[in-house]
Amino acid sequence: MTDRRRINGPVGATIPPVFEDTLTQELKAVKKRSRPPNAIRKMYLKTGVTPSASGSAYLEIETTGKPGVSGLKLSCSVHGPRSLPRSSPFSPHMVLSTHVKYAPFATNKRRGYLRDPIERDLGTHLEAALRGAIIADRWPKSGVDIIISIVEGDQDRETSKFQGDEMWDMMNALSGCITVASAALADAGIDCVDTVAGGVAALVQESGDDSTSPNIVVDPIPSEHDKILAACCVAYLPTRDEITNLWFKGDLPASEMELYTKMVEKGIQASRHANRVLIECLTETIG
Repeated sequence: MTDRRRINGPVGATIPPVFEDTLTQELKAVKKRSRPPNAIRKMYLKTGVTPSASGSAYLEIETTGKPGVSGLKLSCSVHGPRSLPRSSPFSPHMVLSTHVKYAPFATNKRRGYLRDPIERDLGTHLEAALRGAIIADRWPKSGVDIIISIVEGDQDRETSKFQGDEMWDMMNALSGCITVASAALADAGIDCVDTVAGGVAALVQESGDDSTSPNIVVDPIPSEHDKILAACCVAYLPTRDEITNLWFKGDLPASEMELYTKMVEKGIQASRHANRVLIECLTETIG
């Protein structure tokens, strides 16, 4: 007697179908970076988006127009300064706490609800960048919480999956976190020595042939370049001409110190452009 509730497979061996990835072919056919090496993408920055917080800001960076490539969308809220719990030890300075979290749908790989090592690294570098700008002596025995939600990551949802370029996308995410957190701190009325902004520069290889000399670009997108050799994210105070945080990733020989210097200079140049957008946003808010 046959089993009517079971679906039997075919008797012979079968080969699974292979579908052609048309989106990957379209991305390869799309023109490479059309912006000049010293140009950054357009930014939209707005403060006061979260009424319940002491200060808040929203940052959005335009997309490249390629299929499957998303822009960067960040939301930041600042809570405080407020008194520390009685159980906490005495602190003559303001205690700064930063929390960076990707939304579960922000990248091609779904994120969990608990912070992973990448998000903890972003929070650590963000805290170092903001600590050099905040005048912490004016709020003893108090604390402030800075919470950033990455609504949409600056990531090519197809190329990053195959080339492992997520480590380079972290640089753009940290740069945006620094800029949006600086705007939220200003909206909260927390005194700072200057407005800090983030900028990214990268050493890229435009062709697959290693014989060609690499060049340095600002605001890089991994899908627009054949290969990224190194990248650095700079948190810069323009008025004081100081760097509060410098994060470098890549594999460069220690003998080529000139490349390190040039990358930092380009990162400062990108942060200056972001700082102009920040100043214009704060001026419109005050006016």
